[in-house]
Amino acid sequence: MITTEKLDKPNWFAIAFQLEGSIVLMILPRIIIFSGFAATIAFLYTSGFPIYLERMGELTTNVIYNLILGLLIVFRTNTSYDRFWEGRKAWGTLVVNSRTLAREIQIGVAGADAAEKQAAMRLLSAFAIATKLHLRGESINEELKALITPKQVQQLATTDNRPLVILFWIRTYLQQALTAGQISDSRIAEANGMLNNLTEGLSGCERIITTPIPIAYRIFLKRLILIYCLSLPFRFVPELTWGAVPMMAIVSFLLFGVEEVGRELENPFGYQANDLPLNEICSAILSNVETTVALGTQASKQEQDSLVRLL
Repeated sequence: MITTEKLDKPNWFAIAFQLEGSIVLMILPRIIIFSGFAATIAFLYTSGFPIYLERMGELTTNVIYNLILGLLIVFRTNTSYDRFWEGRKAWGTLVVNSRTLAREIQIGVAGADAAEKQAAMRLLSAFAIATKLHLRGESINEELKALITPKQVQQLATTDNRPLVILFWIRTYLQQALTAGQISDSRIAEANGMLNNLTEGLSGCERIITTPIPIAYRIFLKRLILIYCLSLPFRFVPELTWGAVPMMAIVSFLLFGVEEVGRELENPFGYQANDLPLNEICSAILSNVETTVALGTQASKQEQDSLVRLL
């Protein structure tokens, strides 16, 4: 459900100074450390300590070094956002196909036991929740248990990929309905296509989890930032003296901030403010499925009432 808060344009200053979801608190210790390092260099300089400031600070003005550092930071953030957006598209696939398949089961499966049909439809909600838990590496919770039988809970407890097992149960129900003549061949083909799309969405999310950004690249970028921040005070102090401290805080905030944003986005399935709202997405799928179940129940009741009036 879309709320008015999501449609309203946020206040620019409120967003600029917002702490929730920002990376300020995460990088604050690093900012303090390097600002303190700049203060130490400024103290040594004002005390006449013989340090070669100009030579040490030449690295920060090197065009090649700055170009490489800038390209690596941009590549880091772009790669991480691609992973974030791929995860969102995968969950969009789960939402669309869960909605459509629930409707297809409700309408396409005729003459089946109502309780079994409703249980099969609720397996779609169970699949979304199981996928969320699977991506987070969590065990079965009460939210998932409420949608399946105790026997099914025991079966899921012994498997590594619970979402795939739930999709197998849905496919088994549809095959049984086809054998019983309760669903047509064309509808079963459409339903199988939607199940394949759900599998594809799950696989896309697993691909993000199992393919981290190469460690060599991450180490190299962090070392470049570290070298830059260690060299920068030697460039600032001769010109600014104690003014190098706030300048160092600003520059380290920029460098560490952009790098931290990339780290935040590379795994979008957690609980942090910058991760995908998986709880809300699963709640939306659950609400959609329950609405479809309720519409089917209401239609069946109307048919029974009409039959009673005819009799």
